[in-house]
Amino acid sequence: MDNVREKAISAICSRIGDGEGSSTPSVEAVAKNYASDVFNIDQMQKILAPDILLKMLKTVKNRAALDPSIADAVADAMKEWAISKGATHYTHWFQPLNGTTAEKHDAFFEPDDHDHMILKFSGKNLIVSEPDASSFPSGGLRSTFEARGYTAWDPTSPAFIRRGRNGATLCIPTAFCSYTGEALDRKTPLLRSMEAINKAVQRLMKAFKADKEGTQVSISLGAEQEYFLIDKEFYYLRPDLIQTGRTLFGAAPPKHQQLEDHYFGAIKPRVLAFMSDVERELWQLGIPAKTRHNEAAPAQFEIAPLFEDLNLAVDHNMLVMEVLKVVAEKHGFVCLLHEKPFAGVNGSGKHNNWSISYGKHNLLNPGNNPHENAIFLTTLIAIIRAIDLHADLLRVSTATAGNDHRLGACEAPPAIISIFLGEQLTDIMDQIEAGSVKSTRKSGVLKVGVETLPPLPRDATDRNRTSPFAFTGNKFEFRAPGSSQSCAEVNILLNAIVAESLEVMAELIENFDDSKNFNTQLQAMLQRILKQHKKVIFNGNGYNAEWVEEAHRRGLPELNDTILAIRKLLDPKNVELLEKTGVFSKSEIHSRCEIFEEEYKRKVRIEAELALLMARTMIQPAAIAEYTALSNAVAGNKNLPGYKAALRSMERVGKLMDTLSEQEDELEALLNEHDVTREYVDAMNRMRLTVDSLERLVADTRWPLPKYREMLFIY
Repeated sequence: MDNVREKAISAICSRIGDGEGSSTPSVEAVAKNYASDVFNIDQMQKILAPDILLKMLKTVKNRAALDPSIADAVADAMKEWAISKGATHYTHWFQPLNGTTAEKHDAFFEPDDHDHMILKFSGKNLIVSEPDASSFPSGGLRSTFEARGYTAWDPTSPAFIRRGRNGATLCIPTAFCSYTGEALDRKTPLLRSMEAINKAVQRLMKAFKADKEGTQVSISLGAEQEYFLIDKEFYYLRPDLIQTGRTLFGAAPPKHQQLEDHYFGAIKPRVLAFMSDVERELWQLGIPAKTRHNEAAPAQFEIAPLFEDLNLAVDHNMLVMEVLKVVAEKHGFVCLLHEKPFAGVNGSGKHNNWSISYGKHNLLNPGNNPHENAIFLTTLIAIIRAIDLHADLLRVSTATAGNDHRLGACEAPPAIISIFLGEQLTDIMDQIEAGSVKSTRKSGVLKVGVETLPPLPRDATDRNRTSPFAFTGNKFEFRAPGSSQSCAEVNILLNAIVAESLEVMAELIENFDDSKNFNTQLQAMLQRILKQHKKVIFNGNGYNAEWVEEAHRRGLPELNDTILAIRKLLDPKNVELLEKTGVFSKSEIHSRCEIFEEEYKRKVRIEAELALLMARTMIQPAAIAEYTALSNAVAGNKNLPGYKAALRSMERVGKLMDTLSEQEDELEALLNEHDVTREYVDAMNRMRLTVDSLERLVADTRWPLPKYREMLFIY
């Protein structure tokens, strides 16, 4: 066999030993280098004057407004630091609504009046920039001819150095808004949603008389990132991977993940070398990468960081995805972040581990005293209420073309949003609902929700991999987001619905009758709210068909159609909530609905056009060559051995060729006559079944595309 696939395999085999015996820095060197490319508080303390440092710390730590009088001094210090790191340019690094990051580089160098090059970076350069906004998605907020947009420095996320082959650039995390003030990015509404949570928690603590002046509210996030690696030799032979990030065709090999031998298995040397380089780059950027391992599918892996402040964690996850792709290329790999690059095996998610703290106390940790227990249960039931009332918004946050192929399969929760609490917490919820008094495993009597509730162990629950929203000890793990998504949209909507629910709880507590027992009123309130919203709690197997039927009986929404899910953003109750919490204006809500829907349609249309092109120009010619060879074998050989076998093979290939031709015409008609609907996806799926059947019949030497058995196992 001397085809392009064999040449690719030969080239890969020559690289498979790469990584073995490669040198690695010492532990001391790695530790010393941690966050060395970040302009963080440590760097500020070394460079800034004490009075300027004090003002900066108020902004960075306490989220106070930036004092403009210090901007020039901070900018000059940042410039000197960046130049010492080899940076020649700076950029405002932002996150527009196209799902990626964006940057426009400016040099520090400028000519003076005597044509001498000088280094210049002012406070104005630091605080604000004016990139062209016309070519970014705006959902109707801006016309094409209205190009002006602004990026504004976010001092709560530290500037950092990004290194390339030919230099380094100072990256300044920024928000991005239009000339008229609407948010054109994901950072701005994320910061608004964090402020909504801050106000709601402060109000709740005050209602409980547990508030302390100056105590900060923080939201933490740990984002587990799954991804695939394949060799670049295979990647460049797959137009579908290049153009769409997933394989539009490909027959499942006899062996894939059914033996469960890849998950947590020994990491191949070449992959381990890649992972080690990724970690070193992330650590240098101050990203606390902690865990690396093989995931369930062959060629699938995961990286997970320690928990961080939500805003910083979102920025860091965007950097993680960038670093994975860049470092993969250095090792001869391509990193696939699509949610379902290979049909029939596990897809990739991004598990969103989320919690809220007031000062040092995690509100999702039951605590060690009755008062903390009461606050914990109030927070927990507020979240249950939020998820029940606004499950559709959480579904909106995960509604993408890529995630369509993953949600509801055996590696991801269904599109039905439910909450897993585990046996112990569910038992407590049952007691609250019943209003009864009951002994517990520990000594003493439980008065539900108040004084004598015993401390719960940190891991009071098992883990439920089939639940989209699971309590896992002191946090909630939202498992539905897709691997290629920004964490921002998910947490914007999660923060918004929880903030609204906490505000409702605080208002109810504020209206308690001072002449009556506080605990009795609290218990009655929690009981009433839980009865209204407990239907969203489900501890069973979310993969079972029986659960879908049960969810329907409970009245839980199942939004399988992505476009219909996206349009739930415009439901009056959702618009009212997002406006009330200050997360979005009405115009911003409508713009995002339009952007998300258009993005889905464009991606599906690209896939359909490419599937048609590949079927006609790559698959059909291979099938015709096979059919021709078989017909030649049959011609004039009716009485020879093997005739019947060749004839049967020819008939099978011929029937599939006819079917594929009809399916191509059907898909072409959809492309020419109809807007993108579910029909496109269904037509592509039918075509895929036919192509994959042909792959199993056409001679291996004639098949033009790298096969799953090669891409998933040879690396």
